[in-house]
Amino acid sequence: MTYTGLAVSAEDMTIQKEGAQLFKAALSTTQLRELEIALAAQPRDHAGVRLFGIPKLRPFLRSTGPVGAVPASALGLECLPVRAILFDKSAEQNWSLGWHQDRTIAVRQRINADGFGPWSVKSGMIHVEPPFALLAGMVTVRVHLDAAPETNAPLLVAPGSHKRGKIPTAEIPEVVHQCGIMTCLAAAGDIWLYATAILHASDAASEPLHRRVLQIDYAVSQLPGGLDWLGV
Repeated sequence: MTYTGLAVSAEDMTIQKEGAQLFKAALSTTQLRELEIALAAQPRDHAGVRLFGIPKLRPFLRSTGPVGAVPASALGLECLPVRAILFDKSAEQNWSLGWHQDRTIAVRQRINADGFGPWSVKSGMIHVEPPFALLAGMVTVRVHLDAAPETNAPLLVAPGSHKRGKIPTAEIPEVVHQCGIMTCLAAAGDIWLYATAILHASDAASEPLHRRVLQIDYAVSQLPGGLDWLGV
C-alpha cells in the first residue's frame, strides 16, 4: 500500500508535512546491540511492555543520545521522553490493531485538572487523556530492533491526518480514505518519527517473525495543575 494523497515516497515524507519521517540506519550495529542489552531483562511473552526505571536506557533516549536526537530534530533539545513501550510481535503474539489516534499520556499521580480525563491504569501506571492540543505538540519514535518488511506487520499511517485534530471514531475510515495509507517499512536500526496524533494501524504479520519495536513518546511542554509526566 502506498500513500495516494501526494506523489511522495516514504523516504521523502517529513514530520512537518505528512506527519511521519524515516531515519534510515539511525542506530549503528553496535548501538543496536547495546540497546538490546539494555532491554534484555524485559519479558518476551507480552505483546507490549510499558517501561519505566531502566537506567541503561536513558542515555539512548536523552535528546543528545542516538535515539533522542531524532525527536530533538523536530522538537528541539529540550524535549523529554515521557512514555516508552516495548512491542514484540511474533508468531505467538501476532495481533492486529485498527486505525486510531494515541490519546493518553502517563503521569506520576492522579490530580484532577481541567480538560484531563478519563483516567485509567495500564500495567500499574496512571494514564489520562489530556486536552488534544497537548498531544498535537508531541512526537513519537519507533526504534526498530528487527526488520519490518511488508510481510512482518509494518506500521501503517494516514499521512496528514495529524492536522485533522481529534477525529471522532465514526469518521476515522473516511479520513483514512482521504489521506491515503503509507506502509512504514523498516530495517533493523531504522527509526520512524511521527506526530503522536497521526492516525495509525498495524495488520497481523503474514509471515510472522520477531518484530521488536521500542516506541517512545516525547514532549516539550510541562503539564498544568500539578501534574507531572511519568517519564522513562
